[in-house]
Amino acid sequence: MIDPTKTIACFGEVVLRLGVPHGELPLQSARFEVHVGGAEANVAVALASLGHDVTMLSAIPGGALGDGVVDRLRGHGVDTRRLLRPAGRMGLYYHLPGGPMRADDVQYDRAHTAFAALAAADWDWDRLLEGVGWLHLSGVTPALGPRSADAALEAVRRARAAGIGVSFDGNWRGRLWERWHDDPAAVLRPIVAEASLLFGNHRDASLLLGRDFSGDGAERRREAALALLDAFPKLDRIASTARRVIEPARHELRARIDTRDDQAQTRAVVITPVIDRIGTGDAFAAGILDACLAEKTLAATAQNGLSAAAIAHGLKGDFAPLSRYLLAGASPAASDVAR
Repeated sequence: MIDPTKTIACFGEVVLRLGVPHGELPLQSARFEVHVGGAEANVAVALASLGHDVTMLSAIPGGALGDGVVDRLRGHGVDTRRLLRPAGRMGLYYHLPGGPMRADDVQYDRAHTAFAALAAADWDWDRLLEGVGWLHLSGVTPALGPRSADAALEAVRRARAAGIGVSFDGNWRGRLWERWHDDPAAVLRPIVAEASLLFGNHRDASLLLGRDFSGDGAERRREAALALLDAFPKLDRIASTARRVIEPARHELRARIDTRDDQAQTRAVVITPVIDRIGTGDAFAAGILDACLAEKTLAATAQNGLSAAAIAHGLKGDFAPLSRYLLAGASPAASDVAR
């Protein structure tokens, strides 16, 4: 499915997370915890940490702050030689951790960034995709605005024309979409139509297809996956997770993969304590891609994705620098919950 001899490219904006320290309200103390992240960058770091050849396709502003971000990516083994370094600003988001009687919250500051300002024609796709065997991107990129949406569509179309496989993570960001478009599905459908692998569940299917799915649990997810596979002929498989929040620091998570002819679902694993949930879906995507590169069975691929996601829940920050040792230690354990 993925040629392991070629480079994996991740296309998207790299951002800074400014997090309120746990146990505090915003500005209760005069400090934020700063992490580098971004949906596609998170996948790039996790895959590079597992030994894969990964390049980041993004625009990071020139200057000392941008240099620090590039160093962080490079330090995790991500190839940064194809990055653009225009003038402009970094994208930011603020993470406000929850507590008793208050939920987690995220506030975005991503308008008019150096990345979002670039049009599709500003990217030298022939150079950026040279030697690439797989392209990964997410729904965050088109949600940033019309230029980023056009760039995402051009990227997947150029990739497909060059024989490059494409994975797309739904990564729904309603607060970003509401700034500029009242029909996100119309923007997302042409992008998803070029993907071979989709990370998404029944909610993503409802958005893309404009219909609800009446089943429950695994039956509903299977129904939604088959509907997506029918609507988008280039799709080969769909990977998804199902989460049950038992309490804020204790979650139950399972994973599944669907193809037209087969399906595989893991047992549920109880994850506790949940240290940091942000970026765990990206770790899941990296785990799935890692297993696809190794041509593992559907069941083993789903388990690899679940293991990567579970590990990420225990790591602070957006990045999950995984390792073979960590993945091997995250195999099904006694804490798994059979269903």
